[in-house]
Amino acid sequence: MMKQTRLITSVITLMAMLCLFSASANAGSGKWLSVTAGCEIAYTTHDTPKQPALDYNGKRMTVVYLTNLACEKIGRVSNEENIRWLLDEGYQVIELDYGHHAMTVSPYINRDIIAINKALNKGEFCGMENISADRAYILFEGYRIRRDVAYCKDNPTVYNYPEEYKTMEGDTLYMDIVYPENPSRRVPTILSFAYSNSYAGTAGEGYTAKYRHKRMFLGYTLAMFNDSFLEGAPAAGMAWAIADHPKYCDWGRGNRTDGRQKEFGSIEINPDAARKVHAAIRKLRSEGRKLRLGKDIALYGFSRGSTAASLAIGDAPHKEWTRPTDGLSCKGSSKIQAALLGPGVFDYAAMSESSREYKNMTTYCSSVRDSAEAWRQQGGIYSIKHKSVPCFLFYNTTDDAEYATQMKRLTDVLDRTGSTYEMLTDYGKGHSVPQETDHLNRMYCFLKKLMGK
Repeated sequence: MMKQTRLITSVITLMAMLCLFSASANAGSGKWLSVTAGCEIAYTTHDTPKQPALDYNGKRMTVVYLTNLACEKIGRVSNEENIRWLLDEGYQVIELDYGHHAMTVSPYINRDIIAINKALNKGEFCGMENISADRAYILFEGYRIRRDVAYCKDNPTVYNYPEEYKTMEGDTLYMDIVYPENPSRRVPTILSFAYSNSYAGTAGEGYTAKYRHKRMFLGYTLAMFNDSFLEGAPAAGMAWAIADHPKYCDWGRGNRTDGRQKEFGSIEINPDAARKVHAAIRKLRSEGRKLRLGKDIALYGFSRGSTAASLAIGDAPHKEWTRPTDGLSCKGSSKIQAALLGPGVFDYAAMSESSREYKNMTTYCSSVRDSAEAWRQQGGIYSIKHKSVPCFLFYNTTDDAEYATQMKRLTDVLDRTGSTYEMLTDYGKGHSVPQETDHLNRMYCFLKKLMGK
């Protein structure tokens, strides 16, 4: 009996070693210069032994996996098991070993996140090639990703673009959720509505799947703007998610039924956008329960993503915004606990009358039966009656003057209602996000005071 037991144990051990060998059969290694550590650190590359996960263009979905950090490891699964799981999911994995360097904590690790995303956007990093600029992620040790979680069905008759899409059922909008596997404690989640938008197609190409899943497109989002706030959240003890922007249309296009093309231009209209925002929050909360995340959710938004996120900050959203039948998760609350909002549009009526946005929104609101009610829905401030959720606001005074007007409009309402907010200005130049460690630290600390207690 004992011999048989030893034989079974030996077979199991051999199988485990074979699995590890096959997963790392194409592994490479070398050194990468870390901005955070200020020195070279070791990397190991792992290629999946299974069918690789590819984006629409045949590029490889890639995960850069950060190990041996100085910050808390919340996900209790081992790095070896996590990497095997990622490989089984079809990702190629680049493992960076920081050797517990003292600087690998929040927000200093964000310096490397910026550097890594710039490299990933070019398609090559640490010897790995053919990297997808749409589907590349940075994960902290113990974290996994649930990709392409459907949260809402698009109504193709809202923006009526492209022509072939109008008579179809409508595409699904998705989000990606990055979470600690087998967490040592429940953590809050930051949700962002992408400022790169997925869409159904173009006038020249017609309806096509080519432009789906563009929410992480590095060339327009994280890499272009050096935006590290979301992906750096795990070092601050949080999970994060990114959702397709609610305007499911080629940006700058769209029109009302029988209207001229481009008359919506760079606007997103309600109640359609607001319904999707609240549907995404409900879906994230529902999925979070399955993933053992905390119940607290904060929204983070920049540019058009800020416009979308502002639709959930008020205590009195329009009833058309929160219908439980909208979206793919009917149960649960769409209330959030905090919001971080960069430059965006919070009240279209406050845009200058000469702006495209004001003219386009006027065209839309004039086309509906109750124009006054339509106008009252076009901005997040109109959902604030008694108080908003606590907000952290940021913008540069060197950005477009319209954004300063919008921030003033929002803060006037927050002051009138006695709502809690902090303001960060001139952290950079023009249309940009905070990048410096002291600014990022303020933002993370703001959330830590409010969530996950």
